[in-house]
Amino acid sequence: MADDGSADDGSADDGSADDGSAGGAAWPRVAVFGAGAVGCHYGAKLALAGAPVVLVGRPAHVDAIRERGLWWDSGGARTVVRVGADTSPDAVRDADLVLLCVKTSDTPQAARELLPRLRAGATLVSMQNGVDNVERARAAAPGIDPIAAVVYVGASMGGPGHVVHAGRGDLVIGEVPGGPLGADPARAARAARTFERAGVPCPVVPDARAELWTKLTMNAAFNAISALTRGRYGLLVADPGIVATMRAAIAECVAVARAEGVPVDDADALHAAALRLGAAMSGATSSTEQDLALGRPTEIDALNGHVAARGEALGVPVPVNRALHALVRMLERGRSAR
Repeated sequence: MADDGSADDGSADDGSADDGSAGGAAWPRVAVFGAGAVGCHYGAKLALAGAPVVLVGRPAHVDAIRERGLWWDSGGARTVVRVGADTSPDAVRDADLVLLCVKTSDTPQAARELLPRLRAGATLVSMQNGVDNVERARAAAPGIDPIAAVVYVGASMGGPGHVVHAGRGDLVIGEVPGGPLGADPARAARAARTFERAGVPCPVVPDARAELWTKLTMNAAFNAISALTRGRYGLLVADPGIVATMRAAIAECVAVARAEGVPVDDADALHAAALRLGAAMSGATSSTEQDLALGRPTEIDALNGHVAARGEALGVPVPVNRALHALVRMLERGRSAR
């Protein structure tokens, strides 16, 4: 893997979108609000395909991207992607499609910042961990109404302005019922077409809740264990004891989801899906592991912690998820106290 940024085999200049002159439809203007690993990966994919993209993130990332482009490492090669970068939420004002990629704990503040800045007709897509970010955004900023994208990608930040893609990259997108705009399948379909033009598989579902709970189940199976063991996914699914622990965590997730009225697959099917995911992303570690390694707050409260809290509220036994949540929180507190 190149380390000097010289392997520029597909860079995209700022604003270099296909304007339709070559027979293709004009690209929507895209803003990524939260330029972490997920936001940078999908921003890179869209920019390389021709969409005009601006990444909104922290100063260190923005400075690096402005200076030498976004470094996107994938498949053993580095591509330098020329995208816009800004620290100000005002950068979303002209966007047709806004990708919300902040941590769950930051969702309310992000929604309040975005509400007065989203232009009329813009589509906001939540691309976050957890199952309740759309509801959190709606509650914090009445009138805002994201759609949900369920994200399956192994990606991490290798440094400021440097994203490393370890595997997959597909999405599932759909509405979450109960929003102020009402169900509008067309906007999910438009967003999906944009991703698919960039080579991102993106099926559309009419109700995203089952898909969100399925993803939460995968996170509950992998994230805490990866963080506690510092293990990559391939090592986790090769260990019989870890596999059994994952199976127990998954069974609890299924029981809680069904108690919530969400029709997810059974535990055996989701366990098999988790093993396939681990094999497909064998070199990846979880975002929780990455956060702990860098001394950042994790999203464990929105993952195993959410399962534990809802299970206890609904009278569903959740000892494995409660233990995994408590152990990660203890590590998090210990590291922040140093």
